[in-house]
Amino acid sequence: MQIMKAKYLVTAVALLALACSLASAYDPSPLQDFCVAVKDPASALFVNGKFCKDPKLASAKDFFFSGLNVPRDTSNPLGSNVTAVNVDNLAGLNTLGISLARIDFAPYGLNPPHTHPRATEFLIVLEGTLYVGFVTSNGDGNRLFTKMLYPGDVFVFPIGLIHFQLNVGKTNAVAFAGLSSQNPGVITIAKAVFGSDPKINPDVLTKAFQVDKNLVKYLQKQFWSDNN
Repeated sequence: MQIMKAKYLVTAVALLALACSLASAYDPSPLQDFCVAVKDPASALFVNGKFCKDPKLASAKDFFFSGLNVPRDTSNPLGSNVTAVNVDNLAGLNTLGISLARIDFAPYGLNPPHTHPRATEFLIVLEGTLYVGFVTSNGDGNRLFTKMLYPGDVFVFPIGLIHFQLNVGKTNAVAFAGLSSQNPGVITIAKAVFGSDPKINPDVLTKAFQVDKNLVKYLQKQFWSDNN
């Protein structure tokens, strides 16, 4: 038990240390999808994501999160569960430019293709075997970079690029991720395209994917069933 606790502690420290160095590698960027300008400051709701508490009122609990040692439920269609620790549940991360996550995988579970619009991510495997990869941008030819990861291995996903992780083993897998933003954002590709609200016109997706419109409507129905 002590060895396991030490392993989680070392992992978390390493993630935060690397995320700090990654955060300093970029100019400050928006921490929300958009920010509409207002002339009257009294009408403003956010200041780059969050307001700041008076430092004199801060306490240790503002910088504390507990429970990343607890396995998460992976009994869902994807067989994975992401536990994010960001500014929304650890207020002390505000303006610090870092966050992290625990990712649990059932056997053959998948963290599906997604992107973080505001962060580079690096992943360290604690248990199991993961097949991971990312795809470069259109200008780079959409090249696919993949690697098989084992306990102790680390892989980096550059900011904004589509990436994924698949458990290829017959046992559960656990990984931790560090991200170079207090609020990295996440866009799951399939869910965004086929589960948007309101739905994207099927004609658009039929043309984009070069498939039958009935298939597009079927996929939209699957994701809308999950959302509603």
